[in-house]
Amino acid sequence: MEERARSCLLRSKATLEQDIKASYLMDHMISDGVLTADEEERVLSKATRREQAAALLEVLLRKDNRAYISFYNALIRESYGDLASLLHQDLPQLSPEGEKSFANGISSTVQVILSEGGVPQRPVVFVNRPGLLNQVREKLYKLQNAVGWVTVFGMAGSGKSVMAAEAVRHHALIKECFPDGVHWLSVGQCERADLLVRMQSLCYRLEQTQISDTPLRPPSSVEEAKERLRFLMLRKFPRALLILDDVWDSYSLRAFDIQCRVLLTTRNRSLTDSVSGQRYSVPVESGLDEEKALEILSLYVNKRLQDLPEQARSIVKECKGSPLVVSLIGALLREFPERWDYYLRQLQKKQFQRIRKSSSYDYEALDQAMDASLQVLQEEHRELYKDLSVLEKDVKVPAKVLSVLWGIELEEVEDVLQEFVNKSLLFRDCNQRPYLYYLHDLQLDFLTEQNRSQLAELHNKMVQQYQKTYSGSPPILVDMECLYWYRFLPHHMARAGLSKELYSLMFSLDWVKNKAQIMGSAHLINDYVEYGAILDQENSEVRLQFQEFLSLNGHQLEQRPFPDVVQLGLAQPHCSEVYRQALLHANERAKKGQLYLDLVNKSDLESLSRLVLHPHQNSVYYACFSRDGSKIASCGASKKLRVFKSTTGEKLQEIQAHDDEIMCCAFSPDDRHIATCSSDRKVKVWNVEKGTLLRVFEIEHEEQINHCQFTNTNRRVLLATCSNDKFVNTKLWNLNKPSSQNTMFGHMEPVNHCCFSPDDAYLATSSNDGTVKLFEVQSANEWKTIDISSFFPENDDNDDETSVIVKCSTWSAGGSHIFCAAKNTVFMFDVATQNMLLEIRTSRLSTVQYCQACPKGQLLALALSHYTVELWNFVANKKIAECSGHLSWVQCVQFSPDGSLLLSSSDDQTIRLWETERVHTSSAAVLKRDFDVLFNQDDITVVAADSKNRLQVRSGLTGTLVLESVEQNSRIRCTCICRQASAVALGMENGTVQAGKMSARQVLKRISWKALQFLNLQQSSVLALGLELGTVQVIEVPSGNTLATLLGHTKTVHHCLFAEDGQILITSSEDTTVRVWKWRTGDCLVLAGHKEPVRKFHLFSFPSSSSALLSWSFDGTAKVWDLSCGKKLHDLECHHGAVLSADISPDGHFFSTTSADKTAKVWSCSSWEMVFLLKGHKACVRSCRFSWDGKRLATGDDNGEVRLWNMVNGSLMKICSRESKDSMDSFHGGWVTDLHFSPDNKVLVSTGGYIKPECNYCEHAHVNLVCMTVSWWSVEKGEALQTFHTTGANLKRIHVSPDFRTFITIDNIGILYILKQVEGGRL
Repeated sequence: MEERARSCLLRSKATLEQDIKASYLMDHMISDGVLTADEEERVLSKATRREQAAALLEVLLRKDNRAYISFYNALIRESYGDLASLLHQDLPQLSPEGEKSFANGISSTVQVILSEGGVPQRPVVFVNRPGLLNQVREKLYKLQNAVGWVTVFGMAGSGKSVMAAEAVRHHALIKECFPDGVHWLSVGQCERADLLVRMQSLCYRLEQTQISDTPLRPPSSVEEAKERLRFLMLRKFPRALLILDDVWDSYSLRAFDIQCRVLLTTRNRSLTDSVSGQRYSVPVESGLDEEKALEILSLYVNKRLQDLPEQARSIVKECKGSPLVVSLIGALLREFPERWDYYLRQLQKKQFQRIRKSSSYDYEALDQAMDASLQVLQEEHRELYKDLSVLEKDVKVPAKVLSVLWGIELEEVEDVLQEFVNKSLLFRDCNQRPYLYYLHDLQLDFLTEQNRSQLAELHNKMVQQYQKTYSGSPPILVDMECLYWYRFLPHHMARAGLSKELYSLMFSLDWVKNKAQIMGSAHLINDYVEYGAILDQENSEVRLQFQEFLSLNGHQLEQRPFPDVVQLGLAQPHCSEVYRQALLHANERAKKGQLYLDLVNKSDLESLSRLVLHPHQNSVYYACFSRDGSKIASCGASKKLRVFKSTTGEKLQEIQAHDDEIMCCAFSPDDRHIATCSSDRKVKVWNVEKGTLLRVFEIEHEEQINHCQFTNTNRRVLLATCSNDKFVNTKLWNLNKPSSQNTMFGHMEPVNHCCFSPDDAYLATSSNDGTVKLFEVQSANEWKTIDISSFFPENDDNDDETSVIVKCSTWSAGGSHIFCAAKNTVFMFDVATQNMLLEIRTSRLSTVQYCQACPKGQLLALALSHYTVELWNFVANKKIAECSGHLSWVQCVQFSPDGSLLLSSSDDQTIRLWETERVHTSSAAVLKRDFDVLFNQDDITVVAADSKNRLQVRSGLTGTLVLESVEQNSRIRCTCICRQASAVALGMENGTVQAGKMSARQVLKRISWKALQFLNLQQSSVLALGLELGTVQVIEVPSGNTLATLLGHTKTVHHCLFAEDGQILITSSEDTTVRVWKWRTGDCLVLAGHKEPVRKFHLFSFPSSSSALLSWSFDGTAKVWDLSCGKKLHDLECHHGAVLSADISPDGHFFSTTSADKTAKVWSCSSWEMVFLLKGHKACVRSCRFSWDGKRLATGDDNGEVRLWNMVNGSLMKICSRESKDSMDSFHGGWVTDLHFSPDNKVLVSTGGYIKPECNYCEHAHVNLVCMTVSWWSVEKGEALQTFHTTGANLKRIHVSPDFRTFITIDNIGILYILKQVEGGRL
């Protein structure tokens, strides 16, 4: 052994002894013939693993260079890459004698077996591909005890044959699985006669090994040859392996279906579908990975990998690792080693003719090598092949597209394509039907360079042929042809310079609808970004309007059934081209009877999101930017990892990464890798570009792994993980080692989060033990501890219910400060002194789920459980933005590397991107969902509480604010408008009703003189408000005078209603009572009898008596009261569960009740007996409504299902639902809270949409993404007529105008929606 190699072993001896497992390495060394069985036995006789390693090294030091190289290769094969790197610098050069004695790295016995079987030798330049090789051998081992097929498949020139031959160069494999030999047969493309010749040759070879006096005559037919081979393999060679190389068709393969063990190489993976027996397959990638391609170049130029110039990596990247190009350039560089730059430039410029011939190659230059096959084509076919220049790289095209391009029949196209495939001018994907065709990157580069001057003309031809075939309307059948046109038609128009056609296409709502439905919104957004420069020449504003429409509605466009794009467009601003086109479509369709709703008060809508994505079908626990900001990765309860473009949301990777929920993902500093951690207790590392698994760490954590994070720089790449383990809960990993590098000890409870300081010197960990600890990364020693629980003195009793859990921590940009989140608070500490510098407290009803400091400024983002994201300037201690839009808990926030963007991920299955300079905190108060509406001919009055606990009155279709009261001392919980008198009632939370004067100057906002005159012309109104403390107020509008304050309720007032004459006000309360007030005098009747809160009631009149009231409660009862005296007329035990709603039929003959017991009941108002028991709902029945003719009852439940019942016999008539369902388990996806029939009883409107957890007892309850909707249904068919998607969630009710043309509701983020039905003409 060379002295430098021996010295290297001695230097590395201690490290090697500590890490290697000798038994694994010796298997490879014995196969290479450098270690004997006796030596192996002596090594294994040692007691411990370390002693065995030391003994192996002692044996190795007494051997030659071949042993050193064999040991080095064994380290690589057994994934000791970091140890192999210690030996790489001193790899010795083998002498010619050494190379000869080291023949292919196999024993002489195996060499004889392979030679006799016709297995080809290794090529002169051979690069081992251990991963692929191990896959093939693993499959071959499955043939040890049973016959079957192992298929190695891939494109031409990908190295299938070399891998097949190399796989059987393995002593143990042949000894254990194929002791009867290995026999190689090259099949190729052959006719029947040629196949017979090959089979005869194989028969002859096998028979030569048998002793026979009379030689057998050759078989005369394929069938006879098949039978003879069957006999030979079954009787003479039962445990032999037959290798069939380059099989092209199933006919040839079936000739060898003789119940033996077969390894075959082919371009067609599906070939073995035609034969019997067990089948296994191994794919071979069409291009070499970067390291292998570089290894080929290093062998050609006789240099070590680290000595190759930088141009070598660029050459491999430019040719996509093509074995042909790498080998050709390698051969050329052997003769001209100084031409690295030259050959790289020629590849980049696609000057293939400049890559001149080497002495071992048949053509003068690379372009001639690729052009050779073209010359054998007919002239007509050469012209057709030239048209393929318009194709894109890595795009597979169906024959139908080329039929359109060439203008010839499909069958003829398929024949032409078959000829191209046979001549290796084109590749065919046989895994799909119909077949898809594609060019290798080099072939496409060659074509585009050859036809550069005609490219625009060729793209123009593609567009013209498309327009000729489809007359401008794209195909509607969703197949591969359709997908091609939707994806690439704008590309062809742009490349052809057809700007007018491109404007017309992409500024069309029809195109947007069709493409979004077929391909999703991300592709469309990408088109507007990619072709923005061309589109902006026509109209940049229109381009931005379409792009914004898609960005903010993309999550809706991912839903199935597909939403009505015209209806979505009607919610756009009036100045938008999207709205203009949507209104035109809506007008035309309304003439044909379709239903559309125009959002007429669009000024109330303001979206601060830049992009809304729906990447998963379940909660999104974590999302993060790549280090360069170009990509976003996300993960969650769906068990999938997704990577997509941050600009458009276009999917780049989707990986089924784990067997359980994925808690976190993180990009490596160079963005080449991404780590994931999961509830399955595994950490995995993936190749971002290829989506392949690189490393799994699965032993050391015994509980759920909550977070993972890479170091910030490339200086020393480490991965940190933390888990729910009690003690061993924080670890550091080196990706080159199979086990953790360090464990941080200190926390005695689960650790929720970990993050490196900006300089990677420290790691911060946040734990359930109420502390944040800072560890030194170099030593893994605890440096400092910050006791967060000490800042919550109310938790000193250590009650588990109120224990302090530190959710996460984040470092400031310079690393001098650290932020820690616990409960509803974020603290900022000085790292050096541990002094608390800042305390940010959010709503007491919320918790901070995550926080992150901006890497480029003074911003801090908070993810909150009450569905919002807050942005704070921590230097000024000021909240500068509140971002609303999520429909459930926000689990994570992340800044982009430059700080310009902020992403948030949520349990509502969406990710939202916000521009940090655009978001802001609005000073305007938002409306609450406690509201009432008065429809007066064409006028509308909306009365609602706001978030500052004031009363707002809005008027007109645009919702103009006309009155705003002073702030109340108790939360307003309900409102109602008196339809007769001029007053408003307010139900208060404190249970009282307050009287007093309000100055009109106090309550009226600054409005124009014209608006003030308009108000003076209107009849005054009276409003009632119920407050949280039990107060009820009656207020006059527009003066704002308080006409009465009614005291009596002791708890929250839930509902208030004026009687028909306007003199009586009725209220119900959490205090279980209903009160009937003569509000002008304050006289009151108390209707007491319920045992649980009374949320609502209804009035009805009997023909023969005074008016009565129906009340219901969570106590399961309904009661009927005489309003004139307060007497209880009837007390009905209705349900076993809480009564959630009730309704009275218009004729007063029946009333209905619905309950948490999942049933609805219909009762007679004459006998007070139950008439119908309505069963079938699978969740709480929350709402009900009789039709105006009393013939139907509609009920809605918490699963979002609406049912229609026949009131003649109580039978189920219809279930209102989608025709198909995707992620949502019903149309609304949650509670149906309100129902209304149209006056003609033909249409039903429903409101719904609550986030409905699958379980309510776990921290990460799975939720369904629900679109908060108002839905209109055909009563006759039970089908949806239209759906309006609100921005917020939790719609409580909807108010409907008498003519059923105006609809008003408010969502949970305070947006008022005034929807007006689009007529079949102008609005």
